[in-house]
Amino acid sequence: MEPSTMLKAPLHSIRSMPRTVFNHLFAGVYTIALLFLLYHHAFKLFSSTTFPSFFISISMFISDLLLAFFWFTAQGFRIRPVTREVFPENLEEMIDKKDFPDIDIFICTSDPYKEPPIDIVNTALSVMAYDYPAEKLSIYVSDDGGSELTLFAIMEAAKFGAHWLAFCRENKVLDRSPAEFFRLQETEISKTEKIKIMYEDMKRRIENVIENEKVAQYITSQQEHEAFSPWTKTFTRRDHPTVIQVLLESGKDVDVSGHSMPNLVYVSREKSSSSPHHFKAGALNALLRVSALMTNAPIILTLDCDMFSNNPRTPYNVLCYFFDNSIRPKLAYIQFPQCFHGLNKNDIYSSEMQRWFQINPKGMDGLTGPHCMGTGSFFMRRALFGGPSAMLQPEMPQLSPDHVVSNPIRSQHILELANTVAGCNYEFQTNWGEQIGFRYGSLVEDLYTGYRLHCQGWKSIFCQPQRAAFLGNIPISLLDALNQLKRWTVGFLEFSFSKYSPLTFGIQAMGGPLMSLDYIQYGFLPLWSVSITIYTFLPQLTLLNGIYIFPKVTSPWFFLYAFLFLGAYAQDCLEFLFSQATLRRWWSEQRIWLIRGLTCYLFGTLEYLMQILGIATHGFNVTSKAVDDEQSKRYHQGLFEFGVPSPIFLPLATAAIINFAAFLYGTMLVLKGGNTEDVFVQLFIAGFGVLNCLPIYEAMIIRTDKGKMPTKTTITSIIIACGLYLAAFLMLQI
Repeated sequence: MEPSTMLKAPLHSIRSMPRTVFNHLFAGVYTIALLFLLYHHAFKLFSSTTFPSFFISISMFISDLLLAFFWFTAQGFRIRPVTREVFPENLEEMIDKKDFPDIDIFICTSDPYKEPPIDIVNTALSVMAYDYPAEKLSIYVSDDGGSELTLFAIMEAAKFGAHWLAFCRENKVLDRSPAEFFRLQETEISKTEKIKIMYEDMKRRIENVIENEKVAQYITSQQEHEAFSPWTKTFTRRDHPTVIQVLLESGKDVDVSGHSMPNLVYVSREKSSSSPHHFKAGALNALLRVSALMTNAPIILTLDCDMFSNNPRTPYNVLCYFFDNSIRPKLAYIQFPQCFHGLNKNDIYSSEMQRWFQINPKGMDGLTGPHCMGTGSFFMRRALFGGPSAMLQPEMPQLSPDHVVSNPIRSQHILELANTVAGCNYEFQTNWGEQIGFRYGSLVEDLYTGYRLHCQGWKSIFCQPQRAAFLGNIPISLLDALNQLKRWTVGFLEFSFSKYSPLTFGIQAMGGPLMSLDYIQYGFLPLWSVSITIYTFLPQLTLLNGIYIFPKVTSPWFFLYAFLFLGAYAQDCLEFLFSQATLRRWWSEQRIWLIRGLTCYLFGTLEYLMQILGIATHGFNVTSKAVDDEQSKRYHQGLFEFGVPSPIFLPLATAAIINFAAFLYGTMLVLKGGNTEDVFVQLFIAGFGVLNCLPIYEAMIIRTDKGKMPTKTTITSIIIACGLYLAAFLMLQI
């Protein structure tokens, strides 16, 4: 146990997880087994005498070499996994609230149709109502779509907030998101009913505006008319001027009980189709500069627009590390896990990503610290301006983290400067995005920024309190879930093959391979698709052609394969169960892992290759968080959603057909008295594929609802499967 120092009572503690020793022992044994397997493949490869045998041997060698590579890099997460605990109850006994640091909160959105503004409202209100001195809070909403619909929603949030903040304070409300509070509230209390009616009225107005795409009917004052004046006929989401609206100013705007409200600022940076905008990283850097001029808080919280606060005292957990002088000098950010509400019982799409958001970060926390997840991240502003020992000064002194703000945020001078630094050409020939701020060069700007900060010598901390700090929405459509990961896939490969690759730059910058192994695992993750594609098709197609490519059951090599398969799955399962996941959710994770390999990882890798070849692609797409009632019903019934025809489903449906055919053919061979020893491994792999494809068969054959596999996709997949079989047959005759 390593308690915090420099304080009378501990504010936090850290301890190694009990399974660490087992991980090290198992890693040693498993490594030896992998070396034997690769030797076996190399021997078969050099013994090949025909083209088919060479092709099969080289394919299996590449596949297993990649699997060994990913297993090896995953050991970085298992070297020293740790758990932490914070003691915020000790904080207020030692530190006066007047000494608490200011906090700037960044909320990002970009499309009011895919990211419903009512979600943004609930997220903003939940953090505005933090159990923290209101005068020390500032909320900045970045609208990268430049939509007047979003501005209207934030204006409504400011008005309702005057009632909501007072209600939360007076009634000691724990769930500070109005939507979540009213969803959980069961008793009928007059005060609750009154505030609920106000919320429903606000929600109705926002939804009417979204449906009609007009805000004029609800604009009642000259000030509001002026706020919407930038939206002229020439205003588009890709070409528009900077729009900054200060909706609430702390110290001047108060709630209905007379208490000060936090600052609330709407920011839509300037956009031009002729200037790069760097997606979310660019939006965050614009907020970083605007907030520096207005409030310049030493702590910055970044949030997705649908990730509402689930604990009003979350900032106190952060301060337990902020006030530890042994940690603070090198602390870049404190990361809370991404948690979600609305998951169905078995989390069929593995949306909670237990390994990415909870298991792996604990392993990284024992080294330099968890990767940045882009939401629920409390950054130290200073960390975004150079390394711990050498701060890089920005081009404007007022943007420095050391700058002391002295002007009100509504002052004309500050607003003029804010409009300037939010301009689309402001960053030209500056260090923004390269050495200062959130880093450019990857669609996964969160992971990439955290990686670059770690390379500079900064550290991070994983904070996982018993009550989740934030809860977010999840996509309920399989296509939306896969498209989100396809975008991440492109981002992973962008930073893996950049000049800052973790394979080269990372190992040197981090002073060794341990931490870089974790980023190598993430960065090259899309290459899983190579191994998964080979194992999904090659053993099955060779089985259908009567060729056996694995050792017999009686061979010692068979036991090697069995150990590698069962050992990896058993360790993975135990890690999930130790992290409080259920066995069914673990199985959902295994199934979706195979699905992702044949869909988003595969298509994302192809999209990245097209980009580097200069071939145009669709580019960045926002994941839809809008909820369709029928889709929602099917999702909570545990049914996969295939209703929208998409090329991304073709490899998946084709794999389902080929695995079923191979399993049926292999079973018939065994029943007819065939040599089970020869066919067993390929039959097992095909059966494993069939088991994982059960939701796909259901969607192709049984279901009649709108979420079933489109007939066109099924027919096309059958044609592709027949073509693959014919191609394999002809090749194997050579």
